[in-house]
Amino acid sequence: MKAILVEDGQLVMGDAPEPEVGVGQVKIAVAASAVNRADLVQAAGAYPPPPGASPILGLECAGEVVEVGEGVQRVKPGDQVCALLAGGGYAETVAVPAGQVLRVPQGLSLREAAAVPEVFATAYLNLYQEAGLVTNERVLLHAGASGVGTAAIQLCRESHNPTFVTVGGDAKLKRCLELGASGGADRHQGGFADQVAEWTDGEGFDVILDPVGANYLADNLASLCMDGRLVLIGLMGGIKAELPLALVLMKRLRLIGSTLRTRSIAAKSAVMDGLEIHLWPKLESGAIKPIIETLMPMEDAQKAHDLVASNQTFGKVVLAW
Repeated sequence: MKAILVEDGQLVMGDAPEPEVGVGQVKIAVAASAVNRADLVQAAGAYPPPPGASPILGLECAGEVVEVGEGVQRVKPGDQVCALLAGGGYAETVAVPAGQVLRVPQGLSLREAAAVPEVFATAYLNLYQEAGLVTNERVLLHAGASGVGTAAIQLCRESHNPTFVTVGGDAKLKRCLELGASGGADRHQGGFADQVAEWTDGEGFDVILDPVGANYLADNLASLCMDGRLVLIGLMGGIKAELPLALVLMKRLRLIGSTLRTRSIAAKSAVMDGLEIHLWPKLESGAIKPIIETLMPMEDAQKAHDLVASNQTFGKVVLAW
């Protein structure tokens, strides 16, 4: 089969063995995948796939079921589906555990559906399961214009949580506000910490979702209210920082580290089940939608990665066969 391979740090089209379908797995003819930051890190050699996962890039896809393994009843050949992957999305076919596969929401194309699994699963998992977000709690989303950010803004809007964002530029901030954010800051114009009191009536945030890491740690902790939760989902701003333990203790703060890719099949299946119950009806009604910056041919995967790396995108970049 054709697949995108990494050669000398560049993405090129090549040939790869077609995956076999094991017990409890689904084989999908991939129509589209989408680019995630983790793909860029893996392509650079810094984020190896979990043991047993496909070495091919791509953490989500949409397409048609072509074969199911023993014991699979969730879907059948011919179904149009999208899937959360541990790898393998940048290929013509992929095999994935059945629990990580859902039928495409009615009204969405396969290319639109390819932009759903990874970012909405990440946002849903970390806001509601890890942070325990409840109605009316205030949320701060860093990288609000990212795929995860645009998904999280919509989820928070639907669950009635005032949400503020940090973004790179006024144009991105405007689009986040149109999507449902209550306010935000342009990181190019300075820090966010001095605006927290105004945004939260002096109380601080209940939940912060952060892909930045070290550079934001001190300001994040200072910006949380009593019993606040900081969910760390990335390290774009560094891996080492001093932790003000007295502040953590006195405010009863919780710092939660969270990754999705390396979780067990059962854990990822549970997240997908949650999406089907809570998100799929909203996708089908149009209340929530995947935000797509652009659609590019699969053979232009390197150009797609360069575009995401430029930080000029709003939402997802989708790759289609």
